Amino acid sequence: MILAIDVGNTNLVFGIYHNNSLIASYRIATHHDYTEDEYGLVFTSLLHLKDLDRNSIEGGIISSVVPSLTVVLEKMCKKYFEISPIIVGPGIRSGINIKYENPKEVGADRIVNAVAALYKYGGPAIIIDFGTATTFDALTAEGDYLGGAIAPGIGISSEALFKSAAKLYRVEIAKPERVIGKNTASSIQSGIYNGYVGLVENIVDKMKEEMGGGSICAIATGGLAPLICSNARNIDRVDMMLTLDGLNLLYEKNTVKS
Repeated sequence: MILAIDVGNTNLVFGIYHNNSLIASYRIATHHDYTEDEYGLVFTSLLHLKDLDRNSIEGGIISSVVPSLTVVLEKMCKKYFEISPIIVGPGIRSGINIKYENPKEVGADRIVNAVAALYKYGGPAIIIDFGTATTFDALTAEGDYLGGAIAPGIGISSEALFKSAAKLYRVEIAKPERVIGKNTASSIQSGIYNGYVGLVENIVDKMKEEMGGGSICAIATGGLAPLICSNARNIDRVDMMLTLDGLNLLYEKNTVKS
């Protein structure tokens, strides 16, 4: 079994693959101050709940946008699973040709998503990942990573509104019944939700235009992808396991079979 870990600023997602099939997945809050022992307790406890034997883990791979936790989770893997995980970063074999001005600036999660999108759906493609930040990535049919766009995530955007406007308060991020709100709560929901749908649609449209138009598959992933993309006209697929599948693919590409 293979342990795949994706570390984001807000959430940490990990999955267990057996014979290239995802047999279990978990989403937990990212705790920036946890030690390898605290994460070890969380991981092993969750595996135990599904009767998965940690001693059956034979390899692992980590994608992280939180450098301090990369080291912590690497130590956790060695201590609790007795494996040395692959770390997604410069030098890893991905099959993706990065056209960014400085390839080292591209987040590990964006490369992982590109690998999965190319394998599962082919190119050209646009990948939208709804995390702490919302990222938009452009990929050609030949596997060239062209670059993309980064926008504040819907969570931190709404939090900035609540913190900066004294009379406004936190509301659930949800699809409102109508655009014209009849009270403060529904008005905030409408502005946040419909405004973000518009942001996504506009950026995807502009990226497709710059990529030459034609048949370009737009794939969304991340925690809020189902909510936002249920009302976005130009999103073709929502794939909640895209990043984990990309990690499993990268593990296969970077391990030598005996």
